[in-house]
Amino acid sequence: MLSPAVLIVLILLITIGLFLFGRWRHDIVAIIALLLCTFLGLVDPKDTFMGFSHPAVVTVACILILSYALQQTGVVDALAHRVLPKKGSPTIALLTLTALGAFLSGFMNNVGALALLMPVALQMANRYQLAPGQVLMPLAYGTILGGLTTLIGTPSNLIVSSFRTQTSGSGFHMFDFSPVGVSVAIIGILFICLLGWRFIPVRERAGKDSFDTGAYLTEARVPAESKAIGMRLGEVQSTLDQTDSQILGLIRKDIRLNAPNPALSLVENDVLLIEADPEALAKNLDVLGLVFNEDKAPSTPPEELPAAQATEAKTSANGDKTKEKKEKGSYSNELSELAILPGSPLIGRSAADLRLRSLYRINLLAISRQGTRSRTRLKQTPLRIGDVLLLQGAAENVADFASVGGCAPLATRPLRVPDRQKMLLSAGIMLLSVILAATGLASAAVSFMFGVLLLLLLNVIAIRNVYQAVDWSVIVLLAALIPVAQAMESTGAAASIATFLLDYVAQGNTMWALVLIMVATMGLSDLMNNAATAAVMSPVAIGTAQQLSVNPDTFLMAVAIGASCAFLTPIGHQNNTLILGPGGFRFGDYWRMGLPLDILLVVSTIPLLLYFWPL
Repeated sequence: MLSPAVLIVLILLITIGLFLFGRWRHDIVAIIALLLCTFLGLVDPKDTFMGFSHPAVVTVACILILSYALQQTGVVDALAHRVLPKKGSPTIALLTLTALGAFLSGFMNNVGALALLMPVALQMANRYQLAPGQVLMPLAYGTILGGLTTLIGTPSNLIVSSFRTQTSGSGFHMFDFSPVGVSVAIIGILFICLLGWRFIPVRERAGKDSFDTGAYLTEARVPAESKAIGMRLGEVQSTLDQTDSQILGLIRKDIRLNAPNPALSLVENDVLLIEADPEALAKNLDVLGLVFNEDKAPSTPPEELPAAQATEAKTSANGDKTKEKKEKGSYSNELSELAILPGSPLIGRSAADLRLRSLYRINLLAISRQGTRSRTRLKQTPLRIGDVLLLQGAAENVADFASVGGCAPLATRPLRVPDRQKMLLSAGIMLLSVILAATGLASAAVSFMFGVLLLLLLNVIAIRNVYQAVDWSVIVLLAALIPVAQAMESTGAAASIATFLLDYVAQGNTMWALVLIMVATMGLSDLMNNAATAAVMSPVAIGTAQQLSVNPDTFLMAVAIGASCAFLTPIGHQNNTLILGPGGFRFGDYWRMGLPLDILLVVSTIPLLLYFWPL
């Protein structure tokens, strides 16, 4: 019979393996781990769901709502408009943008901060003739570093604080993270903006007026008047070779051929599945006389119907909100690009499920997914975080879809201040909540819940949008892993792991043990969610400190810093995933700047920890 400590370690290894496998979302994997612990008696059944009432989980949910209010009322837009320079060198502009992203991330959801500043970053890249990735990656890394500066900057800080509560009776305060966190953030941002951005691979830009979003996967139809009718596929491919595009498949009468014979001749209404860069996409269609497979008006608007039918349609629309949305706006040839954000309801769904044409009067023309290639039909392709969608339709219709679908526009938006009073209220409420938490007048959970209540009572945001603002996958992940992490302590597994690390790796040296804890945390954070990493490593850090008879706060702070240093892969942090498509990155691009940044942060963080949190 295996001991409880061995069982929890096995479950932990299985959990990490499932995180890396990526078949299921992180929250699903966390639930699997929680239920396994419960079924095996490692977690008391009455404590299985105690994580949902944990102060750290409540605080994260409240921060997401407050961040949503800051986004929707235009506070971030106004701040960016005032702070970012209109002129100056690329280095100064990049430094200002990255510093602004870091500042915002200290007090709001860092994914939201990145999403709001991405259009500004892309405009900046265009202005200074830089590759989009050379601005997006510094901004993404800056927003991650900004989370180090406060208790609420990132969920992993709250998790670390919760473990301190268990050992010393009180958690970290609002700005306990600031001495080390701000110092590390400044060092990291200076490196990124002065030197590090030069290590970022330069991907070919699509052109002056568009963004490098990688290769698009699109469906091109052969219309009756197309020059391509009668051409062999080999001849079409020869034409496409001039723009580094390629045919991935052919669809004829709803039958898909993944590797069609080059000798096959095209006929009317054939659909070619083509992979091409954004600039080449339009050129290919023009040269061959092809059209987007979705390039047609979604439906006849009421104004174009006969009078009686138009009246009937308008009457029906007034009584049905869904139909009202269908009839909103007019058909437009305007093209827009949207990036899918983490937590978007579109993730895992296909274009066919979204009913874009009937609900929003827009067409999905193509999908850009850097680093992967799909041979499925466009409408049947499941969407993922970081995918870039090329949409056709009126700007207001696309904006409606972006809001509902959790997408970030890859274009500069006008300054958005719909209601100055609400903008000031949302900023004031956030400031009040921070003051309450910082002064100790109320706990972080109570302070920020009070802020959410004020938002609702003062009608700053609509009540129906409160639950939409919360990324429930993060909430479930945290709530499920907290009991699992506590089981690591109660079974003695954390102490056993700490003993092994001390005896066989650090060999009893306190300094090496501190470095080891931080580096191990950084390594795990590059492979799985940073909150999950903090939950796994915090008990180990506490166990290590206890065996060395030193200050556990030093080791917990090392975990907090390490958990947010996910700079080597696109999967370690949601911000890294978000820029994968818009930046045109590949999986192996991140470590080029991330590795020297990680080394610099380890070298600089250890002395800072020893100074501000002496052993």
